[in-house]
Amino acid sequence: MFTFPGDMATRGSLVGATYGTMGIASLFMPTIMGILADRFLNAEKLLGICHLIGACILYYASTVTEVNNLYGVILVYSLFFMPTIALNNTVSYIVLSREGHDVQKVFPPIRVWGTVGFILAMWLVDWMKWTKSPNQFLVAASAALFMGIYAFTMPACKPAKETKGASFMKAVGLEAFVLFKKTKMAVFFFFAMCLGAALQITNAFGEAFLHDFDSTYSGTFAVEHPSLLISLSQISETLFILTIPFFLIRFGIKRVMLLSMIAWVLRFALFGIGNPGGGFVFLVLSMIVYGMAFDFFNISGSMFVEKEADNRIRASAQGLFMMMTNGLGAFLGGMLSGWVVDHYTIDGIKQWPSIWFTFAGYALVLAIAFQFVFKYKHDRASMVEVKH
Repeated sequence: MFTFPGDMATRGSLVGATYGTMGIASLFMPTIMGILADRFLNAEKLLGICHLIGACILYYASTVTEVNNLYGVILVYSLFFMPTIALNNTVSYIVLSREGHDVQKVFPPIRVWGTVGFILAMWLVDWMKWTKSPNQFLVAASAALFMGIYAFTMPACKPAKETKGASFMKAVGLEAFVLFKKTKMAVFFFFAMCLGAALQITNAFGEAFLHDFDSTYSGTFAVEHPSLLISLSQISETLFILTIPFFLIRFGIKRVMLLSMIAWVLRFALFGIGNPGGGFVFLVLSMIVYGMAFDFFNISGSMFVEKEADNRIRASAQGLFMMMTNGLGAFLGGMLSGWVVDHYTIDGIKQWPSIWFTFAGYALVLAIAFQFVFKYKHDRASMVEVKH
């Protein structure tokens, strides 16, 4: 996540489209990489290759001088970055299961360190005043280079052996799509896509929203240090990640997803009534609820897919989940949110309360529909089983 320099930040559709490149990439790349990991190449090696290629692209991005050209560069980078999220989950699940650990309990405390790294990167960029500087790409390139090298040192996660006489879907690695035959999973993936759109909205316009207060609340903390304020979202995320085992085991995926949707309603509504002055507390509260909004559908959802998918298609299943959330969801969220922002931009001034309340209404409709459409009976005992 980065801040656009120049006047690009003033055009909602262009911002939404550029952030939407992550969605375009996730439409097919996580699935393709998942198939490769399930059938042809070790998952940890594929993860390393993607990060190393991403490091090179990010370095090039730091040299781009024409803002409009960033769209193409970010699109190419997204093609290799977005699969790493699913591949990282796959490698983690394989290694933990192989060692006999309970993934539901052990993975969240490990995953939280990824968020800690995200926070430190945001603080570094803000502290060095690089929020609108190409140097932010160099920070990301350095991290990608380190991750790419480190991935090759991880335990081997070899592809599953294919049995003779396999069906065409199995042979080409598309077996994960059979998950859609289960009504429960089809409904789950649909709402995961819708929540992916909500995530894209806050990614694309959260910081731009704070920058728009430059003239009316100049000198306030939120205006001077927007990245630090937004990093509270990631701090909250680290705390809520640690609660996932408790909530998943006790309440099940349906209630956890419902809590996520309610948190998205609060996230957007609090933005709608907040400001860097007297409404600063509402901005802080919005950052706090973000942890629940993100973790309870993204991390919990990934673990739910791991539980429901066969071991032979675990990488493909994670890629499919990424396709629905960060692919279709992010693409639709980027496009639709850009239109909403442009619709509520009058004489060059964004009507942020109307924008955020529209998004809050969207999340509320999702929560109501999910309660009645998603049929799932929570089996507490099955949630504590170790998957081998």
